[in-house]
Amino acid sequence: VQLVESGGGLVQAGGSLRLSCAASGMTFSINGIGWYRQAPGRQRELVARIGSSGSTNYADSVKGRFTISRDNAKSTAYLQMNSLKPEDTAVYYCNYVVYRAGVLRPVLNWGQGTQVTVSS
Repeated sequence: VQLVESGGGLVQAGGSLRLSCAASGMTFSINGIGWYRQAPGRQRELVARIGSSGSTNYADSVKGRFTISRDNAKSTAYLQMNSLKPEDTAVYYCNYVVYRAGVLRPVLNWGQGTQVTVSS
């Protein structure tokens, strides 16, 4: 079971990037997917989540700018990031997510992530 992130890079403020999360080894379509990010010196935070039905949730900090989606035929999830800000700079990770005691929790060990750097 593995999730591999890609698509990060260096972009100017106001620009866009699309991240991809490719899955293998587990039934992709029945699992919720979360995109997380971790900036230097800060805790990892969940920024977007998509359920098996396609329902979505976003952190307030990215609402209206980021869009999470999934293509079950390709076992891939995406995070379209528009109107990027310097404070979006972080390593971005994806993971399967499940509700445990009412809280979304990551399922797998973390992968390498993909670096997103937004210059001002």
